[in-house]
Amino acid sequence: QVQLVENGGGLVQTGGSLRLSCAASGSIFSLNAMGWYRQPPGKQRELVAAIASGGSTNYADSVKGRFTVSRDNAKNTSYLQMNSLKPEDTAVYYCNADVETMSYLYLEVWGQGTLVTVSS
Repeated sequence: QVQLVENGGGLVQTGGSLRLSCAASGSIFSLNAMGWYRQPPGKQRELVAAIASGGSTNYADSVKGRFTVSRDNAKNTSYLQMNSLKPEDTAVYYCNADVETMSYLYLEVWGQGTLVTVSS
């Protein structure tokens, strides 16, 4: 019913920048909180940043001051601007959203993930 499609991952050198996007589509009545998670190789998935429908944000301590989460409600899209990237930021990044569908169902939806690799 609802899909999240991520784009923007890739290979970047230490200190570089990338911008990830997450576009939601389908039977969406309202798009509530949206989040970005990551799963480094051999580790558990962790929250990187989240943004509420009203725009309030929160970040993991490890990315504060370097990453910025934003959203365009008209486009049902969330963005993660990542600056000053470090090798430890290497991970598969996943988009997540809390969605109310046209059928008044509340769903938690995940994207397919996009790989970010930061070379030293």
